[in-house]
Amino acid sequence: MDYKKDSKISDGEVPRMSELEWEIVKPLWEKGPMAARDIYEAVPSERDWAYKTVKTMLARLVKKRAITYRQIGNSYLYSPAFTRDEMTRAATVSFVHRVFDGALRPFFAHFAEHVTQEELEVLRTELARLERQNHKKEEEQSPKEGDGI
Repeated sequence: MDYKKDSKISDGEVPRMSELEWEIVKPLWEKGPMAARDIYEAVPSERDWAYKTVKTMLARLVKKRAITYRQIGNSYLYSPAFTRDEMTRAATVSFVHRVFDGALRPFFAHFAEHVTQEELEVLRTELARLERQNHKKEEEQSPKEGDGI
């Protein structure tokens, strides 16, 4: 295999991944570094992939720099190059730009049409947490009385 050892994309550039590539990376996020055989066994059985297919996809993901590897003896241990949160954020931004021309309002309008009451409560809780977090940051950044400004 012609891999660059443990390379990452510079400047935090997160590569785009196909739906099938996500299936390869998910077990790495869940379980940590894994050998190709372990990844093959962790891929959902309904995919019905051959081991060679998984190896080919691993090579593609290394080339895209979405995953890294370490050679141990004559085998490779694969790891995600980015956290799940980083990849999810990049995929979401890419999706909103492609489908909604970067506009969040139509994205949220479409999203709201399909949300359950339970999901709405989770969203409200998360929004309240983010508001508190942002308010706290603003307070920390605003000049305090007597700061000599």
